[in-house]
Amino acid sequence: MRKIIHCDCDCFYASVEMRDDPNLRGRPLAVGGSSDRRGVISTCNYEARSYGVRSAMPTAHAKRLCPDLIVVPGNMKKYREVSAEIRQIFLEYSDRIEPLSLDEAYIDVTESGHCQGSATLIAEQIRAHVAERLGITISAGVAPNKFLAKIASDWRKPDGLTVIPPEAVEEFVLRLPVSKIHGVGRVTAEKMQRQGIRTCADLRNFTQIELVQRYGKFGSRLYQLCRGEDDRPVNGDGSRKSVSVERTFSEDLPDIADWEEQLPFLYGRLQERLEGLSARYQVSGAAVKVKYADFSTSTQERASHSTRISEFKQLLRQSWERRQGPIRLLGLGVKLKDLRAEEGPEQLPLPLEPERPHSA
Repeated sequence: MRKIIHCDCDCFYASVEMRDDPNLRGRPLAVGGSSDRRGVISTCNYEARSYGVRSAMPTAHAKRLCPDLIVVPGNMKKYREVSAEIRQIFLEYSDRIEPLSLDEAYIDVTESGHCQGSATLIAEQIRAHVAERLGITISAGVAPNKFLAKIASDWRKPDGLTVIPPEAVEEFVLRLPVSKIHGVGRVTAEKMQRQGIRTCADLRNFTQIELVQRYGKFGSRLYQLCRGEDDRPVNGDGSRKSVSVERTFSEDLPDIADWEEQLPFLYGRLQERLEGLSARYQVSGAAVKVKYADFSTSTQERASHSTRISEFKQLLRQSWERRQGPIRLLGLGVKLKDLRAEEGPEQLPLPLEPERPHSA
């Protein structure tokens, strides 16, 4: 039985800004681009969220929802430094760490001797150390696998800790709303509800074949997850083959201009994930994924050692030329090559020099 912790900083960028400027605390705050330059919100604090402000929202729209919203530009250098300090705290307990972005990671503490082997106590200590040393809060989930640990970390946000011990998995999963399953977006959740599927217990009424017939390849994954099963290991820096980000939209994007408008935000998220990886990786390919309104998927790929936003723009246009129509999901990704594994430990990796997105 594994012991997995999922740690997720609470409104990370905004928390760092509030830490460094106490005058921002208790006021609606967002980190993002300027409204007069068609900027986009990267993240916001909980005061701003109470007005309906969300990540990826155009700044101009956010300001309409919350006229008193304070918008500050991001400082990626500072956020990377804080992220590196958080990672050092993780390393005090385990070296089996899988970063998902600058502010989020899985930690496998199955073999850790700290805190008498208690994953719950380790998670409590990690949260306390982050708060004391770095002045920000972090939420954590503890569970026997990655699927449940990630759900648990979001259960009592902000500044919360949720533990799902092995003996409680069955009861927890049976009552779990299907909307909490990663990969089940709003549209899919609504479709399921119309079919009488509201919880994982409802999903269990279907065979694996029936779920595949309804939801494609994802049906097999649903069959496992609704039973609380997830055998994915926590991948340290040595085993990543790719990194990707995607977003499902509440309203379909009808044309190529709308598709391209989402590129800067997704590209920024992709860069965050790349920056959380070991420097021994080299990008070997780029890919764009789109999911159309009818749930069919198309992927455009190309070999590339670059992570420039222009690469993804070209791939996106190829997707549009291949099939024009509204999409409900857009994703960007890169393939990775581990130079240490393929070329020996003394081969130094080439540095990644991404082209930063600009506000339109």
